[in-house]
Amino acid sequence: MKIRSLISLLRHSSAKSVKKKEVVIPKGATNKDIFFVRKGIVRSFYYDEEKLEEITFQLYPEHKPVLNIHSILFNEPSRFTYQALEDTKVYQINYDALLELTSQNRDLLELNRRFFARNAMRQAVLRVESFVFMSPEERYLKYVSDYPNLVNRVPDKYIANVLGITPVSLSRIRMRIAAKKQ
Repeated sequence: MKIRSLISLLRHSSAKSVKKKEVVIPKGATNKDIFFVRKGIVRSFYYDEEKLEEITFQLYPEHKPVLNIHSILFNEPSRFTYQALEDTKVYQINYDALLELTSQNRDLLELNRRFFARNAMRQAVLRVESFVFMSPEERYLKYVSDYPNLVNRVPDKYIANVLGITPVSLSRIRMRIAAKKQ
């Protein structure tokens, strides 16, 4: 991307600091803001009324976009709450403003297509496929490979939720992996 395009994008976005446990996007929100995590972690979760607990859907560490996909793609309220897990710094831009910018700038149009839209769809497809084609242990190993520093920064229950397993299963998987290494 050309430096002029990047400057234009940054000029239309704002830097924001989010405190630990602060909600970035509340459940039910219809805003179309996109956040790009510069430092920190954001998690998306929903509250399971039957189990009376929060279920983490996704973790967004540094260099990942956080967006209310339901509002942006489907014009629906967010089904998830997005919350900072640690003090977090983000860039924020409204999706409609991004569309306006991309209509005027070919480089930014490609960024929008590749980075935001394709990345969101790719992540969704890969996640579904991981549940079809991979065992829980394989999903864990792939997750650790993709996000090596995340496992030491977030509670195990969040990682277990993202992997679709219980914290007890996560502990067993880690013990099996450790035993194989010895």
